Amino acid sequence: MINDTWIRLGVFITVLTVMMVWESTKPNRLSAIHLTTRWLCNFTLMVLGALLARLIVPTGLASIAIFAQHNQLGLCNQVSLPVWLSVLISVVLFDCLIYWQHRLFHLVPMLWRVHKVHHADPHLDASTGLRFHPLEIALSLLIKVAAVLLMGAPVVAILIFEILLNATSIFSHSNIKLPIKIDHLLQKVIVTQAMHRIHHSQLTSESNSNFGFNLSVWDRLFGSYISNAKTGDSGIKLGLTKYASEQSNAHLKALLLMPFKGKPD
Repeated sequence: MINDTWIRLGVFITVLTVMMVWESTKPNRLSAIHLTTRWLCNFTLMVLGALLARLIVPTGLASIAIFAQHNQLGLCNQVSLPVWLSVLISVVLFDCLIYWQHRLFHLVPMLWRVHKVHHADPHLDASTGLRFHPLEIALSLLIKVAAVLLMGAPVVAILIFEILLNATSIFSHSNIKLPIKIDHLLQKVIVTQAMHRIHHSQLTSESNSNFGFNLSVWDRLFGSYISNAKTGDSGIKLGLTKYASEQSNAHLKALLLMPFKGKPD
């Protein structure tokens, strides 16, 4: 459990540092809101979400996997499979779960209320990949706990999944632009920045597409893939029109209260 925490933290810091350095040396766009202001809000939301997650499941998802294994709960604990195959199947299924969870948070109005805090960011960079309302973190954690128990996923699969989820979220939201040929090649397997920027478009037809976080296959398989924005990558207007002002995004209190104000969008 101690190694699990240090491994995840080490990968998280490494990926975040690499992407932030890359953004600072060769940014794709300039932010309309001062970066320090955005980062303060986005990273504070991340810390609050992490603290709430620890209150709900103090020892993390790995402990749930250990509990399921000891009590022979879940699919993987009921069938005899090589460990490597159980790990592979679990990681792929978890990736599919996150895809459908993401779609659900767009589809259900009450869930969209908390998820729109993420989409309200008028700029995309590595910090956006960590900007989620604490309530969304809590709801997502409960979904993952249920999935771990139903799947009976091996502990190492949970470790790989959590590392991938954090790393790919930071990567896909980063304010960089890969060479077109490399981007198109990578998109055949994983979600790239150009692919995910479409998902953060102010156009609903585009924001309701490209839901994947890691593997791009789910969007292709379930008909939610868009390869190009209507205005091209450089013409995408990011964020939500209703929350385009600095006032809506520069104060932590406004972000925390956002899900509880106004009529459902």
